[in-house]
Amino acid sequence: MITLMSNVRAVALAVAAVLACSYGVSANAGQTRPSASSPGSDQLWSAWGGEIGIRWNRELASDMGIRFAEPSGRLEGPSWREHERFAVRQAGSLDFRVANGNLQSFVGGSVQARGGYVLKTASGDIDLTDFRLKTRADNPLVLDLVGADGKAWFYVDRLMYELVDENRVLAVRTMDLRVSPDLATRLGHPDMANWAIADMEMTTQVLTQGSGAVPAGGGVYDWAGTQVPGQPKGTVFQADLFMKTFSVQYSRCNGCTGSSSTGQVVFTPSSTLQNNVNDGAAVATIPGDPLGTSTALWTADIPWYSKFTSPSPPYNNDQHPYLIWNMYRFNPDGSIDPIGRSGVKHAFLTTNQGCAPGHGTNSHILGRQCSDTYGTGNNDSNNDLGPRSEIIPATNQWGRCGSIYDTNCDGNSNSSGNGNFSQRLIVVESDMDPAVQVGATYLFESWYLAREDINIYNSMATRGLSPTRSGTSWNVGSGAAYRLGPAIDRWLDVAVPGGAVASKELVSSEGHVKAAVKVFDLGGGSWRYDFVIMNFDFARAYTEGSEPNLRVVHNFGFDRFMVPIAPGVNVSNILFKDGDSDSGNDWTSSILGGKLTWAAPVDPAPQANVPPVRNPLNWGTMFRFSFVADGGPQQVATSLHVAESGTPQTMTADLLGPLSDTIFVDGFESP
Repeated sequence: MITLMSNVRAVALAVAAVLACSYGVSANAGQTRPSASSPGSDQLWSAWGGEIGIRWNRELASDMGIRFAEPSGRLEGPSWREHERFAVRQAGSLDFRVANGNLQSFVGGSVQARGGYVLKTASGDIDLTDFRLKTRADNPLVLDLVGADGKAWFYVDRLMYELVDENRVLAVRTMDLRVSPDLATRLGHPDMANWAIADMEMTTQVLTQGSGAVPAGGGVYDWAGTQVPGQPKGTVFQADLFMKTFSVQYSRCNGCTGSSSTGQVVFTPSSTLQNNVNDGAAVATIPGDPLGTSTALWTADIPWYSKFTSPSPPYNNDQHPYLIWNMYRFNPDGSIDPIGRSGVKHAFLTTNQGCAPGHGTNSHILGRQCSDTYGTGNNDSNNDLGPRSEIIPATNQWGRCGSIYDTNCDGNSNSSGNGNFSQRLIVVESDMDPAVQVGATYLFESWYLAREDINIYNSMATRGLSPTRSGTSWNVGSGAAYRLGPAIDRWLDVAVPGGAVASKELVSSEGHVKAAVKVFDLGGGSWRYDFVIMNFDFARAYTEGSEPNLRVVHNFGFDRFMVPIAPGVNVSNILFKDGDSDSGNDWTSSILGGKLTWAAPVDPAPQANVPPVRNPLNWGTMFRFSFVADGGPQQVATSLHVAESGTPQTMTADLLGPLSDTIFVDGFESP
């Protein structure tokens, strides 16, 4: 029966001191949190052996002038994340510190692979046979990758790791392999220094167990919605996740020339989040930002379970956060255009850096004040990305059943089938070529989505880019400063000389939408109306079954947008922008019954029980609607039509346009 249903660490960390203290009673079971080890008991851990994997970004390597000889010593078969695997020698070791069950810093040593690569470059070969990962003296969470000549041509950072198998294994699930400045210069691409060129993983055996492990018995957690001990009844823990910072890198290009209208450019972020810091009082999580302080006074722990792991509390499934990212162009005429958007990145692990005392003892639960980073390489992983259509965004539930990872709904993971351009943010070259888009500026938007998050806007952030073609690749450059919140708000903040601005947030149990308009006086009795609709997380989702076997049949947003046009007003230059290069799915416009209406195309062969609409305005997506009219701005009630039947069917936003007699009440059209 079909039913309707309304997260590596940061680079350059200081070596963490191991704290001593006991902690308060848990809301869930009346137990105490695990105590951290005392400084006097600080003992080092060490690990050796196992195996290591590398997944090169071969398109980027080619852009840099690197070719690969056939690797030696490669183990048979790739890893789940498509890494080429090599054994690690049981000689030498990596020494590290642990606190609260998490690796805090590397202290010394190295491990060596059996086999490796010879890189072919114009300036000669680079022999990485039997390469070593060696602790870097000036940074406790960076490892140098040293070749046969003893030189560190690469280094790794953004390590995501956990101690597993009763602390007998150190599992580094992902880490970015980056080009050293010396190598970038040798290749003739000094601008590519520090770029991530591969994703790596390592599973190595713990040889010596030191101090800092989590005591036996595990921890107890403050889930969202549970009562806060010692507080008035009804005072509960709440989830509020923050986007702490992110960076952006060029990953690859298909058919690029620098100005091609068909060349596809992939950009990928490295995104760092932080859980709310509040413990009964409001304190800034992201100081200096207007959205940086949570209204949730009691911070909830957030589940972070890998997909296809055993059902776990509090939702009895493999619940985890998700990431998405978008890119926009701010045009010289004051308009904004969406030019690229990603699929969904499934988070699977949190390294819990910088946590409040007693928190962050479980690598699959984000504790109070804890931070985590998903690096560029991992955010470019075929088997961690999926389509947005599998997510119910307002509740942040994943429809595993029938997803690209469980096509037959048997509960066992299959390969995603993704290629290197699947589920990526892709921008057509001509949409950002400085010679074509003269005077334009660019904004990149990165989000985390977590279940029961009370404020979606501080979980997203934007920063400016200035893309330029550099040889055979693209450089992202820099632009507007980093800020929490969505791109649409930054567009609204830019004044319109001689014009007007209006916006409206629409909120329901099915999600959040923001509708906005800027009106530009063109002179001579003409005005340009630029409407932007940002669907943050609204979806009318139809599902089958229930968690953990939930299937999302579809999760559509809107299929029509309407602006009243007063009698006698002439309209021209009607535009629609959806951020993709497929003109066949563009919404068409018409003027009828006193309304200018844009409508999504209809699928001539729809699926059973699915509305016959193509390219609806779905969650995480911005569309632009624009026209020129010979009537000045007045207050009007614009309308959004939900693609799936239900209540409400139409949502309205009081904006600006040619005068209308439409009556609206509380954001919805009256009968």
